[in-house]
Amino acid sequence: MIGRLLAWWQRRRAERLPIPPELWPTVEATLPFLSRLADSDRARLRDFARQFIAAKQWSGARGLVPTPAMQLSIALQACLPVLHLGLDWYDGWVGIVIYPGDFVIPREIVDDDGVVHEFDDEVMGEAWHGGPVLLSWFDDPGETEGINVVIHEFAHKLDMRSGDADGMPPLHAGMSRQAWRAAMGPAFDDFRRRVDAGEQTALDPYAAELPSEFFAVASEAFFEDPVMLCGEYPEVYAQLRLFYRQDPAQDILGRLGENGIMVAPSTSLGHIPE
Repeated sequence: MIGRLLAWWQRRRAERLPIPPELWPTVEATLPFLSRLADSDRARLRDFARQFIAAKQWSGARGLVPTPAMQLSIALQACLPVLHLGLDWYDGWVGIVIYPGDFVIPREIVDDDGVVHEFDDEVMGEAWHGGPVLLSWFDDPGETEGINVVIHEFAHKLDMRSGDADGMPPLHAGMSRQAWRAAMGPAFDDFRRRVDAGEQTALDPYAAELPSEFFAVASEAFFEDPVMLCGEYPEVYAQLRLFYRQDPAQDILGRLGENGIMVAPSTSLGHIPE
């Protein structure tokens, strides 16, 4: 009963959000990767974004005041990965903190000799286990070209649902942890080798840091440049396709085909189990 009342109350809050109708297409135009969505998925994403904005606590850092456009942009991007998973994947935490540009987080590490080293780490985002998501906001999209901070950090949040971020989120029934490792492990090792060799890579080199970062960066590519990811690491794409229950590469290639543009053979891997 309490759960149903809470869900009703949250939906009422979402319905009452004063989002101007013209703000939706304005913000969506700044997120071109949403153009692949079918009308039904776009409507579902908008509904999720409303609920997400109403459910979370928003705050700005260093004098920044979150605007409706900022909130809507972040919500649309955050909800895209859970479009066919459900907003409950973001339960258990409420805070979103927006910084104007990069920000610094004090760190400390202990080396093999037990010596503590303290340093300032300049970052664009940070997801805390059970805590808030910290995000940089840049008015100029060119400052984050090739990087999607929002999808990256929310991929970490999904990863953390199985414990510490380790590159393996909770897998759905019918998915195999062995198959996940067989796809992700060799791809991560190959990518790290390529980065260490100084190769220019289509994926952000930051993916070579840790398996958790490889998952987050691959998730960025899955939604923003899925055809590239499918070409670079098809096994990784296949596992993300099963996990996110979306097939963005096929959506794009299908649209190109409908427009009479020659496309590569289908990247579809069959039915996505619910």
